[in-house]
Amino acid sequence: MDETTHAHAATEPRLIGESGTAARVAALAEPVLESLGLRLVRVRISGADGCTVQIMAEKPDGTMLVEECEAVSRALSPVLDAADPIDRAYRLEISSPGIDRPLVRRSDFERHAGDVVKIEMAVMVDGRKRFRGVLLGAQDEMARIRSEEAKPGEPDEILLRIDDMAEAKLVLTDALVTAALRRAKAEERETRETKREVRNDRRRPYRHPHENSRRPPGPDRPAAQNEGE
Repeated sequence: MDETTHAHAATEPRLIGESGTAARVAALAEPVLESLGLRLVRVRISGADGCTVQIMAEKPDGTMLVEECEAVSRALSPVLDAADPIDRAYRLEISSPGIDRPLVRRSDFERHAGDVVKIEMAVMVDGRKRFRGVLLGAQDEMARIRSEEAKPGEPDEILLRIDDMAEAKLVLTDALVTAALRRAKAEERETRETKREVRNDRRRPYRHPHENSRRPPGPDRPAAQNEGE
């Protein structure tokens, strides 16, 4: 990812967002995440185990490390405590998107073309709100999918406005899991190679560029030293 692409990915707006209290939490979380080089994916507030505020985030390349989750928790907790957007006790949970991730930006729909997606619309489209099919990519501000539910005589390809969606999420399939494992192995291999290169660099002796290790014998050097005593 070059600098221009990285900058666009970091600032690309979400087209699918939250409402109510979750939207207030999102507004507080986004600048904190941006200061850490991350971007918000989703905020979800649930009543499971009391009240849980889940903030899903990622780097512009779609990854998220455990250490980064911990850094977000440390930076965001005092901001939420000061603003107090939740009217009851809650547990803050920071997570990465995971394999069956939500799709919230136009680039998400482009990057995951070929995967199976479930979409719930906020408005009715042809008398329905729920769609499932193979994601074919993005076209302007629309997502194009090949429906798995098309009836005989109906077109199997559908265009849905991304900003009219309440939720879009990848479906956990064998192909999606295999692709995720392949990426993880490639990243692990790249990390090992990088560490090996660093170790090799440390083993190389440093020699000053102006130092000549084979100076000719001189009057200030004893003969025994010149002969390698």
